[in-house]
Amino acid sequence: MREEPAGTDDLGVDITIPSVSRMYDHYLGGKDNYAVDREAVAALERRLPGSRVLAHDNRSFLRRVVRTLARDYGIRQFIDHGSGLPTQDNVHQIAQRTDAGARVVYIDNDPIVLAHGRALLEDTRSAVVAADIRDTDTIFASPEVSRLIDLSQPVAMLFVSVMHCLPDASDPAALIRRAMSRVPSGSVMVLNQLVSHHAETRDFVTGFMDHCTRGNWGRVREPAEVAAYFAGYDVLEPGLVEINSWRPDSELCCRPRGGGPWFEYGGAARKP
Repeated sequence: MREEPAGTDDLGVDITIPSVSRMYDHYLGGKDNYAVDREAVAALERRLPGSRVLAHDNRSFLRRVVRTLARDYGIRQFIDHGSGLPTQDNVHQIAQRTDAGARVVYIDNDPIVLAHGRALLEDTRSAVVAADIRDTDTIFASPEVSRLIDLSQPVAMLFVSVMHCLPDASDPAALIRRAMSRVPSGSVMVLNQLVSHHAETRDFVTGFMDHCTRGNWGRVREPAEVAAYFAGYDVLEPGLVEINSWRPDSELCCRPRGGGPWFEYGGAARKP
């Protein structure tokens, strides 16, 4: 059994409160999480079995969409909003398999994510920016974005499994418009989030996560609410879908799970 400090860790993080990024790390089999994160995952899994599968599905979608944008659409620069803890096949590794010169900026405000991310990124083509994803001005004024991102060329703006962390009071739609206004025509927005057709499921997950993270959470939404984020953009095939349906590698490995009580929904769209 791993030993864990009480109260705060050596980065000054309060480890009595579950972290969404550390819960996700645990889902993926990582080691950068604490007992409180594992307990929250177990409690959620008891009420909604299969939540672990959603995390793996989401990671597979990220791999496919980054590979597709680099290989088929010629995108060579990516800004990953709410990147989370490093794991296998990070965005820069996927993109650089297509072009070693591909550049990636990761955005996160979790101290653990920042510490581990900066330790991982040893080359000059990737960087981590300490910022809240809602603070577009800070992100685009950062030296890392200025150094790595050429705003005369298309940029992939990744909002992968992060919008459900933002409450309505943060106006996620305005965030999307603000961020996309900074990048040129031909840039691509990638966005997916947890949704449910069932009000009971939406209310339970939203309430559970809001309580256990002490307010550091947003809302499970309906598919139509997510679709509204894409208004005015040219949605790429196959459209907005349960993410396992987005350009699967094969019918077996990425088969849609039939919606289920909750699922990840979204896609990719090009800025006109």
